[in-house]
Amino acid sequence: MERRLGVVSLLIHDRSHIQRVNTLLSEYAPLILGRMGLPLREKGVHVIALIVEGTTDDLGALTGKLGRIPGLKVKSHLTDFRE
Repeated sequence: MERRLGVVSLLIHDRSHIQRVNTLLSEYAPLILGRMGLPLREKGVHVIALIVEGTTDDLGALTGKLGRIPGLKVKSHLTDFRE
């Protein structure tokens, strides 16, 4: 299967589920090329941006599991770059 590059953004409104987020990110660590986090405390939100590379099935599994966590918004963008 083809591997694609992309970006996954997480907007965390409820920090009580952050351990679940980190556990999932650790589980899918082979897909994550880079991670940047910004705590926007004054806005009551935390942002995590992930640079990812993987098959659409693997990336869909990651974003699907993240999307089911309460207090978390997930958006992903896969480029048309294929390997």
